[in-house]
Amino acid sequence: MNLTDPDVWSQFFRENWVVIVIALVLLFAVINVVKTVVKWAIVIIILAALFIYSGVTMDQIGNAVNKVADGTVSTLKSEAQEVMLKEAKDAKYASGGDGTFTITTPNLEVKGAAGEDKVEVIFRGVSLGKWSITDTTKTFIDEARKNGNG
Repeated sequence: MNLTDPDVWSQFFRENWVVIVIALVLLFAVINVVKTVVKWAIVIIILAALFIYSGVTMDQIGNAVNKVADGTVSTLKSEAQEVMLKEAKDAKYASGGDGTFTITTPNLEVKGAAGEDKVEVIFRGVSLGKWSITDTTKTFIDEARKNGNG
């Protein structure tokens, strides 16, 4: 079962709409009547039973989440590389004196050390981890150094 396919969900809802309605009624009843930690335990049990009944496994949910996360990170990395090229002329280079450097632009922050083959990239406040130095990152670093802003 492909969790990202809307047809799969549509088919599931058409086949199991009665069970879903009953589960929702139970959830609302539990949430409105029970006022303790037991309430949330019952809610979790009902939701888990609904997932088990639907045939969705935790592996499938995990795989769907991983696909979305990988796609998001990939998109952010591509966008960050484009921004590197566009904002290189405005980049400010700051040397740490010990071989480390920080390059900042309005949307990016790149931290690294001379002689290392990786730099840490932060895009709009979100860390994208350590990147190997590619042609794009090397051009960005060289342009920032040329700007003489550091």
